[in-house]
Amino acid sequence: MKLRSMVYASLFAAMIGALGLFPPIVTPFTPVPITAQTLGLMLAGSILGAKRGALSLFIFILLIAIGVPLLSGGRGGLGVFFGPSGGYILSYPIAAFIIGYLVEKCWNRLNVWYLMVFNFIGGILFVYLCGVTYLSFITNTPLSKAAWTALIYIPGDILKIVIASMLAAQINRVYPLIGKDKPAGQTKAA
Repeated sequence: MKLRSMVYASLFAAMIGALGLFPPIVTPFTPVPITAQTLGLMLAGSILGAKRGALSLFIFILLIAIGVPLLSGGRGGLGVFFGPSGGYILSYPIAAFIIGYLVEKCWNRLNVWYLMVFNFIGGILFVYLCGVTYLSFITNTPLSKAAWTALIYIPGDILKIVIASMLAAQINRVYPLIGKDKPAGQTKAA
């Protein structure tokens, strides 16, 4: 892997960790707090692409696993993967890969609307599928009840989709990182 790719992935892992400085919003409806870190997941996939986006989230998860308190509220360590948030967190690298893969496939016609759809598919549908299923298993709650509790995240996640898509569209237009490792004839035209 090129040094440039590792640097980009590390920078995004740090950015996602910085989003953890925003305090979590705890609700009485679910044991999983509302955080800003899925915004970083969406940005990583949308800006870095599939491989580098997934790598950045894998680095983030490794840092959490060794105990670095990067999750919102200062959480870290292996224990968080066995708690109610574990399924959501463990889905992050695959979700970033999904978003990045879709972005790469539509690179030449990419716009804000495509980015919103891709961030919805990877950043909400996939993350919720993994997170809700895992939450149901860990808390011994019926899957339908766990799914209903996840509805509280939707307004904030829609806002994150809009923000991530607008930022990514602008960054991809001005300084596209996805095309940096491709031969000269394959990058997106301005």
